[in-house]
Amino acid sequence: MRSLRDGQRSGRPAHRQHRGATRGLALDLGSSRTRAWIPGQGVVADTGTETGGADGHGRPVRRGRIVDTESCGRMLARIADTALGADRSDTVIVLSHPVLAGAEHRTAARDILRALGPSSVIVLDSARAAAACAGPQDGGPLIVVDIGAELTEVTLLVDGMVRDARLAETGLSDLAPGEPPTAVVRTVLDMIMAMWQQDRHGALLGALRRGPLLAGGGALRPDVTNRIAVRLGVPVRLSDDPATTVVRGAGLLLSSVLRHATVAPDLPGRSG
Repeated sequence: MRSLRDGQRSGRPAHRQHRGATRGLALDLGSSRTRAWIPGQGVVADTGTETGGADGHGRPVRRGRIVDTESCGRMLARIADTALGADRSDTVIVLSHPVLAGAEHRTAARDILRALGPSSVIVLDSARAAAACAGPQDGGPLIVVDIGAELTEVTLLVDGMVRDARLAETGLSDLAPGEPPTAVVRTVLDMIMAMWQQDRHGALLGALRRGPLLAGGGALRPDVTNRIAVRLGVPVRLSDDPATTVVRGAGLLLSSVLRHATVAPDLPGRSG
């Protein structure tokens, strides 16, 4: 299990301008599925990430990390070609990453996106993307629980910023067919308990009272969501399509950037 101390705390970068950007693409690059969203159309791609492997074999993303940049680049190029066409000089591409993604993963993601030829690149963490899609708009404390195929992350957001985050390299794909999700639920509860022990300002309690926001494939399983709700003693919160919560949140931020093409809002990890 990794915690925020092992990653980098997200900060607020300076404003950047996206002059001339009129189109965009939001991407959620997962270990199992990769999803794409464009303004006005919504989710335009939901494909197995394994299809991006070299010669159709292997997987370019494992346990939330890019392990094969060439095949990952080819996969994202195919998606971008279909969604945006060959000329991407007037586009912004947004890609979400795990909150505790290491510097190597973030650098690889930026390099891959730049190679696609957009006018601007934005990378942001998946917890804030999920909160943008389905979280409360008052900026109060929020727990985001993202349960994927090979990665489970719990993040505490306060005023829209990452206060604490925990990651476990385990997910739904580690369960045998028909196996109850006991191990996954226990992992989530252990991470929340670890946060509780480190919480010095009572933000976690406030976040628990309003209910954790669940995202990812695990949020589609009632046997997961019900067990978490019962063990925590609070209702859990779901968006209308939990599997696409992150990419839709990234899409909302993309739309905001395109609407304010000369003065973009504060976003994490922006790179031109």
